[in-house]
Amino acid sequence: MFVASIPSPDRGVWYIGPLPLRAYGLIIVTGMILAVWWTAKRYGKRGGDPELLYDVAMWAIPMGIVGARLYHVVTTPENYFASPESMLRILKIWEGGLAIWGGVFFGALGAWIAVRRAGRRLGPVADSLAPALIMAQGIGRWGNYFNQELFGSPTTLPWGLEIDDAHLPAGYASGTLFHPTFLY
Repeated sequence: MFVASIPSPDRGVWYIGPLPLRAYGLIIVTGMILAVWWTAKRYGKRGGDPELLYDVAMWAIPMGIVGARLYHVVTTPENYFASPESMLRILKIWEGGLAIWGGVFFGALGAWIAVRRAGRRLGPVADSLAPALIMAQGIGRWGNYFNQELFGSPTTLPWGLEIDDAHLPAGYASGTLFHPTFLY
């Protein structure tokens, strides 16, 4: 029988002097850029002004990031509300914790604000965005590979993911392989 596995990266952060470059952040930004570009193209083909989408992105992306963080904090309160000191962790977004549903909701709210300010209709913008949002979510999930998080259940399949001991869930032996759900 052929035995293989997918190794996890040995790091997810590289430094240029004191500046950390986080793989997860770079991958999320890549997804955002591609989503805005594709949405603008789709909106233009529908007869809309593609430049509007860049204005929409200026509202939707920051609000989406805030919403993703808020949703994560609210759904995992034990990490942030156990003590006054732990509440400061709410601001430390670089330590992880973004949830897609909060991002979608607040991002949609930001898009709605931008579209209303421009005197346009949200429906055609949302229709143009739908496939790009799915693509961006899929790309963003690849960042979980670098963080060694959000993988699936244990597996013996040849494409099982190796997780280093520092990221191994409690109760699993070193060397246990997991489904790489972020690649599915």
